[in-house]
Amino acid sequence: MTGVSRGARTGGLPLAPGATARATAALIALRIGYAYNWFDIGPALPAIGRTYDVGPAQWGLLAAAFLVGAGLLQVPAGLLARRYGARSISLLGVGLLAVSAAACGAAPSFLALLALRLVAGVGAALFFSPAIGLVASLYPAGARGVPVGVFSSAFSVGAALGVVIGALLIPPIGWQLSLVVGGAVLGVTTVVGVALIPTAAGRAPRRVVGPRERLPAALRYPGTWAVGIAFVGFEGATFATGQFVVPWGEAVEGWTAALAGVVGMMFILPSIIGGPIGGRIAERHSNHRTQFLVATFLGAGVLPLLPFAGLGLALVIGTLFSIAYGFVYAVMYVIPHFWREVPTEEVPLAIGLLNSIQLAGGAGVSALFGAVVAARSYAFGWQFLAVLAIASLVALVLLPPTVRAGAGPPDAAGPARS
Repeated sequence: MTGVSRGARTGGLPLAPGATARATAALIALRIGYAYNWFDIGPALPAIGRTYDVGPAQWGLLAAAFLVGAGLLQVPAGLLARRYGARSISLLGVGLLAVSAAACGAAPSFLALLALRLVAGVGAALFFSPAIGLVASLYPAGARGVPVGVFSSAFSVGAALGVVIGALLIPPIGWQLSLVVGGAVLGVTTVVGVALIPTAAGRAPRRVVGPRERLPAALRYPGTWAVGIAFVGFEGATFATGQFVVPWGEAVEGWTAALAGVVGMMFILPSIIGGPIGGRIAERHSNHRTQFLVATFLGAGVLPLLPFAGLGLALVIGTLFSIAYGFVYAVMYVIPHFWREVPTEEVPLAIGLLNSIQLAGGAGVSALFGAVVAARSYAFGWQFLAVLAIASLVALVLLPPTVRAGAGPPDAAGPARS
């Protein structure tokens, strides 16, 4: 049994306020660039289809390739962060994402593009869970909910920019150069992050690993598995909507690329409202299962209305959907910090595992969505996503109760169990 001291749980990294703010801003900027290079492929799908003579079924595979890379490496990313430090692994990952995303613009074939998107997903995996643990490590318990929520919601800013800017850049410069621009900007941001994130942040812990710890507590804790499985459907729905709303708007609704991009943005950007709210509520209240259920039912419940919506209602649907998932993901990334059974240094590993489960499942959902659209219609596809998002919530029955930060640190009653 390895104890985690109260100080390790409650105290953030002892940095000056200015250094903390700069490090947080750098991580948020990297999160935005990371998401941009995740979603700028969506507006490019029709042009990619014309270049390589492929259709929606292959587009679904292309979307899934990124998720496969991101999903497979989530747990290794957490293990690497545990050994080498969150800062080193997160910066390595975002650098790999920048290079591979830019290289997509030079892909000589569709298979090469698939492979490069897979590598980009690997870079995304190495960045994400170490980076979210890095943000939390900068703040004491009770003050992490908002910065973690903002970091989570920054994904939506980047994703929205990827959809809108991608839609605007592709007509004048082509989809290839559009992807190069995204990768290059992220590369510059990575260099800035290296300069602004202190080397003391996210340093690998010095601890002796005994025989009973060969399988980390984060991998054994049932809450990790419960949350991961419960949101496979919602993860697939968020990714599929982000990638396919623009092509749907152009092909089915007859909107211009710019107008479809604005609608696509509304399925992503408003989650910046849900993120900080979700993070704060998760840290102050312990009814996390209820929080998850209410938000997911709201987000999934509006998707079946999309085939019957005009422009105005589509904007409302997108707004409600994105606020709901922004809330859900903020709660999801805050509560592992209050699981007594998971040592602090294993929180990135816990987040990595639950994210890996979701991304792997989400990749399958995204690929299935493309196949459903090709075989049936977009209308049937949106309904398919809603059903899966709600059905996978049954796994929440396995989620153990968690404490709230306002009631005291998670280990106030004694050392953590592992």
